[in-house]
Amino acid sequence: MKNDFGATCAATGRGVLNVEIQIRGISGSRIVQDYQDGRTEALAFYAGAPRDVESYRAKAAEVDSRFDAEARRRAAALIHAPSADAAAKLEEVRAGNGLIVTTGQQPGLFTGPLYTIYKALAAVRLAEALERSLGRPVLPVYWIASDDHDWAEANHTYVVDGSNTLHRITLDAPEDAPPASMRNRVLGAEIETALDRFVQFLPNTEFAGDLLDLLRACYRPGKSVATAFGELLMELLAPFGVGFVDGGSAELKQAASELMARELDAAAHHEEIFARRTRELEAAGYRAQVPVLEGATNVCYEDEAGRERLFRDDGGFILRGTGRRFGRDELLAELAARPDRFSGNVVLRPVIESAVLPTVAYVAGPGELSYFAQLGPLFDAHGIRMPVVFPRFSVTLIEPKVRKVLDKFGVEVEDFRQPVHELAGRVVRSELPAEVTEAIGTLRRHLTEGYARLIEATKAIDPTLKGPLEKARNAGHVQLAEVEKKIVHHLKQQNTLGLEQLEKARTNLYPDGAPQERVLNVFQFLVRYGRDLLAAVAERMEVELDAAAVSTR
Repeated sequence: MKNDFGATCAATGRGVLNVEIQIRGISGSRIVQDYQDGRTEALAFYAGAPRDVESYRAKAAEVDSRFDAEARRRAAALIHAPSADAAAKLEEVRAGNGLIVTTGQQPGLFTGPLYTIYKALAAVRLAEALERSLGRPVLPVYWIASDDHDWAEANHTYVVDGSNTLHRITLDAPEDAPPASMRNRVLGAEIETALDRFVQFLPNTEFAGDLLDLLRACYRPGKSVATAFGELLMELLAPFGVGFVDGGSAELKQAASELMARELDAAAHHEEIFARRTRELEAAGYRAQVPVLEGATNVCYEDEAGRERLFRDDGGFILRGTGRRFGRDELLAELAARPDRFSGNVVLRPVIESAVLPTVAYVAGPGELSYFAQLGPLFDAHGIRMPVVFPRFSVTLIEPKVRKVLDKFGVEVEDFRQPVHELAGRVVRSELPAEVTEAIGTLRRHLTEGYARLIEATKAIDPTLKGPLEKARNAGHVQLAEVEKKIVHHLKQQNTLGLEQLEKARTNLYPDGAPQERVLNVFQFLVRYGRDLLAAVAERMEVELDAAAVSTR
């Protein structure tokens, strides 16, 4: 299957795992779709097209021009290679021939939602395709965004139990806890409580023992949220040769400190060029993902009071949450002495990544793909060509019990985007006896035709009768619609079991009203199908690049 990233692009297969794996392009804002469709008005905001091998070739040339032997040595020192395959590719990066494909995510509880894993697998498959097309080793790297401090996003996960009930597992924390980054937020005894609750909703299978031991080994009191997340990902992704970078490590902060200093000094200018690009994006009919905040820098500062964004203030800087102020020289001195306290915000992080790593492409979700459209001028300001943005795949796992319901009612996964009562009404209407459907249709047609004849016949009497007659006709249609609703309601009552099945299917496919991949945890499926499930998903992520002439550099 050729992957055109379109909404209609889908691959489906069960294989030996007896679970259906459905692959599609991601959905999102208009620019997400236009970019995947290769529309020139969208591509103008990016560094090429995601299937155009020449876009990657151009970025690889730019990487080679910036990364000499010493820069590559420093880059390789930032990457952890937990497997022999990753270590071999990392050595190629250090030696000067290897390139990198990155992706990443904020640490989530027990890996967070499924797409956390899918992004990594997409990076693996893109790296393989680029190796074939460029004739060079390409290492997939997962950037653990351990500087992020959004606790409300990181503190929970979801699982569906054997009775098809959705459960939210939340990691409690003191209400007055500072907004610390995930590298500084340490797990306490509450992690054991959360893990016990999570495990109780998982089935007891032949795969459960090993996987649950892994979870308990990674998530223990005393570890940081980022460390636990990273250890678990490394173990799950070891067979795929993935390298890892801790975005909050002291080594990376030191490597990025010079860029961070430039960013602080140029904060006003960078706000201006970011705002200009945002206006250009909106003028092209697209919505900006990241708002422009007046006076805001792209740098965050973290101390004992938590992590905050720095704002420009009368020639210096201020943390608006705590009110702490810095003079310019004071802040730059603090950066030189304590680079571990500084980090890039959401728009600077990709620039830092490309500055310290020989990255040719970034595998993005819909939100990331949207905000990359705003970042070109910021990359340019730091003398870096933006990497090619590759949309991750959207994956839906359809278990046999769910497939039976879909087939029984003749519905597809996307049908569950609508509220289940609307879908149920549509399904029930399709099951109305033919004679009922025919009678309603006939009555509706006769109502329309009869009033049309009556309106025509009364013209000679008084043309103003048309209004009251049309009103009466419309009222008749409303009453007929109400009658149809009552019939459907009675049919629903007779099909309670079937409607419950639809509701359970929706819980598995669109839990809490969102796509499965954005809600459910991967362990729900791993304990049923084993770790081979990840390889099966990766295999179905087919990446084909155009103009695939091999370079023999």
